[in-house]
Amino acid sequence: MNILYAGNYKVFDGVMTSMLSVLKRTKVKEPFVFYILTMDVFFIKEEYTPITKQQLDILSQAAKKYNPQNEIKCIDVTDIYKKEFSGSPNEQCYCSPYTLIRLFMDMLPDIPDKILYLDADIMFNRDIELLYNHDVSDYEYAAARDHYGKYLINPNYINAGVILFNMKMCKKTGLFKKARDLIRLKKLTFADQSAIIRSTTKKKMLPQKFNDQKFLHKNTVVRHFSKRLFYLPYPHTENIKQWHIDRMKKVFRYKQFDDILDEYLDWKSILENENI
Repeated sequence: MNILYAGNYKVFDGVMTSMLSVLKRTKVKEPFVFYILTMDVFFIKEEYTPITKQQLDILSQAAKKYNPQNEIKCIDVTDIYKKEFSGSPNEQCYCSPYTLIRLFMDMLPDIPDKILYLDADIMFNRDIELLYNHDVSDYEYAAARDHYGKYLINPNYINAGVILFNMKMCKKTGLFKKARDLIRLKKLTFADQSAIIRSTTKKKMLPQKFNDQKFLHKNTVVRHFSKRLFYLPYPHTENIKQWHIDRMKKVFRYKQFDDILDEYLDWKSILENENI
């Protein structure tokens, strides 16, 4: 199984917790390959530097604990970014330029034909096979609806934080090339997500349990800790991630991820001790 993340050095907490949730909730014995796209664009902002070698080493140790054949593969796309998107209208997009770099997937020979893209603020509550084994042979990708977008924009408006890609079909239809063209041409409300949606030829809609952005139900497969609206004590938004452990437990009162978060803290402690 192939899983893709993207980000700078700040993505470590998300990738570690998300990866551990995959490994601890899945019974499959075949190995995983976790791809991480990163880049060095400090000229845009000082903190925009790649995930570090030390972070990658710790992620690799954690993955191989579950299966010695599990792999972490880091791909630096700095040169591609500078050529494709440097100075584009979406360079200062709502998150960071790192949200754009999955749009290079068709340009990277190492990316396999079937791959699951995940935002770093994703936790698996159930076996990943329930998602990964969907047949996307006749589609560019499979994704679930966006919790707010399905009401405010379009009933089939998808959330791009969890996407199961069929790369053969994407290359055939030119999905990523069309998306890159849009990123270069005009400012988009949700940058990469908007570009993917506008460039889609054929998608497979998944039930909300494969990308629950607001609640955690018994049948939830993926809990996405994205920014959400709270009505009490007054209407406001909060962006609570799974690695904000104390805040997450206080607000959501989740216990389902305790074993994952405990192990995450152990690995983070090892990383911090190595950097002393």
